[in-house]
Amino acid sequence: MKYRKKPVVIEAVQWTGHNISEIVCFVGDALISTEIKPMKQFHVGTLEGPHSASVGDFIIRGVKGELYPCKPDIFERTYEAAEDE
Repeated sequence: MKYRKKPVVIEAVQWTGHNISEIVCFVGDALISTEIKPMKQFHVGTLEGPHSASVGDFIIRGVKGELYPCKPDIFERTYEAAEDE
């Protein structure tokens, strides 16, 4: 049997290496630690524990408010822009 993932709308922010204030606003208390300058990575609390996010990764907020990083190539294959509701 084959199954298709149900379409859901998620929120996400891409880590550019220069938008830490946007990341902090998005993840809030889930931001665990950051690497000393130059800032190339940070850790975010997920349901499975801390996960690191590198420059270029997307931070996704799932349907239950859970956060997790996603590599840009996976993000591009999985998600597309949605209309604002």
